[in-house]
Amino acid sequence: MFKNTSMIRALTILAAAFVMFFFHTGEGWPQDSNISITDAWGRHVTIPSDVERIICSGPGCLRYAVYLQALDKVVAVDDIEKSRRAFEARPYFLAHPELAEKPLFGEFRGRDNPELILLLDPKPQVIFKTYADAGYNPDELQAKTGIPVVVLNYGDLTKHREDMEEALALMGKILKKESRAKEVIDFFEASICDLKARTLSISQKERPTCFVGGIAHKGPHGFTSTELAYPPFLFTNVKNIASAEGDSKPQQVNFSKEKIIELDPQYIFVDLATLQAGEAGALSQLKNEACFSVLSAVRAGRVYGLLPYNWYTINYGSVLADAYFVGSVCYPECFKDTDPERKADEIYEFLVGKPVFSQMNASFNGLAFTQINLNALK
Repeated sequence: MFKNTSMIRALTILAAAFVMFFFHTGEGWPQDSNISITDAWGRHVTIPSDVERIICSGPGCLRYAVYLQALDKVVAVDDIEKSRRAFEARPYFLAHPELAEKPLFGEFRGRDNPELILLLDPKPQVIFKTYADAGYNPDELQAKTGIPVVVLNYGDLTKHREDMEEALALMGKILKKESRAKEVIDFFEASICDLKARTLSISQKERPTCFVGGIAHKGPHGFTSTELAYPPFLFTNVKNIASAEGDSKPQQVNFSKEKIIELDPQYIFVDLATLQAGEAGALSQLKNEACFSVLSAVRAGRVYGLLPYNWYTINYGSVLADAYFVGSVCYPECFKDTDPERKADEIYEFLVGKPVFSQMNASFNGLAFTQINLNALK
């Protein structure tokens, strides 16, 4: 019994010493190495409490990591970051061309390669995935790699803005970038409020009619390709001739030539992604197809170039930059304090870390944020 009592006493002293060590060194009790989160699909995913290595799968997913200033945690990229094109409209990539040097983990649009992922050194601790219903199944990818997969709903700046905010907040929480996530969300809110406030006092009767053509959607399109709820028009309170009343969901459609001519918008804007279509693109059609020559905006030279923003899904910085340009064209007095090119660079510098307007504009023949002379086009 004496021996047992001595042993108990010794163990008690050792335990007390252990407690005092952690108390005095400030280490505290050892923490669990994993935490559980709920992703956008309602999946309960167990992830490491400290995530230092990630990959981003699916359209726009890597853009969010750049917005959150977490690029140092990205260990590999999909093949869209490896390609070099004459046209480039992704500000995050232009600001960080070193992305192309990172190892490859799969194809773009979420077509991941589990074998390549398992060969990565170092391996990611978490795989973030957007548009997960169109790529490699998240559960199957998680099972094949043994790496937790977190699904994010990408969202947008209008009807699905809450999805966007939740995606940034969840990624921010996992990467311990909560304050930056809030800064980005607040930046979008402040920018949209500023845009809307500038023209709110303009009466419905005074608001100009506009049409935007050449909208990209999984590739380039011609002039009749438009959006029913084009965000730069919504944010500046202009009348979109293609829009149904109350429609706030971005949706690409082909609007009939006859309807465009009938409604005869005061201003025409062209998404310069259409340049990829060559002679089938919007500018060539406006110049060469006789039916468009009757449009008031064409006759008066009120045709303007906009930066593409549907480029590996929505580039939010370009949405805002385009909105400031649209506002400066349609309401010059309301935007007289704004230089659209300088404003674009302010937006890009905040979101992706560098001013890249000129570099991106160069990809589109310098036509962004300009009044386009159709007769001077080759």
